Amino acid sequence: MIYQDRIYGSAEITEPVLLDLLSSAALQRLHAVLQHGVSALIGITRDTSRFEHSMGVMLLVRRLGASLGEQIAALLHDVSHTAFSHVIDYVFDGHETQAYHEEHKLSYVSTTDIPAILQCHGYHWLDFMQEDHFPLLEQEIPHLCADRLDYFLRDARDLGLAPGNEIARTLAHIHNHQGRMLVDDLEVARWLGYTFIEADKASWANFREVGLYELAARAIRRGLQIGVLVEADLWGTDRPAWGKLQACDDPELQENLVRVHPATRFTWDEVNPTFWVSTKLRSIDPQVNLAGQILTLSQLDPAFQQHRQAYLARNRGKWPMRVEQQPGKKTT
Repeated sequence: MIYQDRIYGSAEITEPVLLDLLSSAALQRLHAVLQHGVSALIGITRDTSRFEHSMGVMLLVRRLGASLGEQIAALLHDVSHTAFSHVIDYVFDGHETQAYHEEHKLSYVSTTDIPAILQCHGYHWLDFMQEDHFPLLEQEIPHLCADRLDYFLRDARDLGLAPGNEIARTLAHIHNHQGRMLVDDLEVARWLGYTFIEADKASWANFREVGLYELAARAIRRGLQIGVLVEADLWGTDRPAWGKLQACDDPELQENLVRVHPATRFTWDEVNPTFWVSTKLRSIDPQVNLAGQILTLSQLDPAFQQHRQAYLARNRGKWPMRVEQQPGKKTT
């Protein structure tokens, strides 16, 4: 299989286990699950799929010399994302952790074709479910890892924050050091640290996108309450579930759904908010290897440490949001 990735270029996949996993129903479902949930559905963000990201993470650990086992874990790391991705965390009040897919990973994967595929190749599926066993793939925030780096590079490029030459320069200075991802250039580490925060402000914790997620979550929650949606819909894909919501004439559901629209605007209003909502804040503090000495960017650059701490302190907690402008028709 020759796979063309918009970040890493062309890659040839020959390993039978990877090829079989890529053709599995569980992985194929991710083609129709959007990374950005509703903001991608309504055209605000690029329609990057969970499949594209999962494939990208696998290719990233692969180019860093990861074992086949870690490549399998990387490919499967997001397989348990529901329809609408992190919007579902808002549905079930997981705004700040955004871990619904991780909490339900074992129960979901056990129902898919993945265990049988892995068994055919001599593996046990549970060996790939604990991501902390694969340090290139996953690290606790604020460390750099393949999952975090891949979604950052894709989104930063789409947001105009990362031109192609900057992405190439960054990848050239990312290395596998004893199973962990390190940067070997201080300026590249600075670019990563500062630009990651800019991407968080522009998209992942963007004020408007958080507001749209909350409105969509309220519509989805109402849909579940009245039976328009059932749990199986959440483990399907975005557009069929979205269509069910749009076709419902429940006034409470539609009051929120109609406002999930590019024309909707939100303002900070502590006196008369439509709702208060919090979100997960994302930032990184990459480890830098300079002449064999490994330190975090914050240790090497106190100005970055202050910048990162100020960003997190300024945005923690619940935000008072008022819906300022409401479109007059359903979303399409």
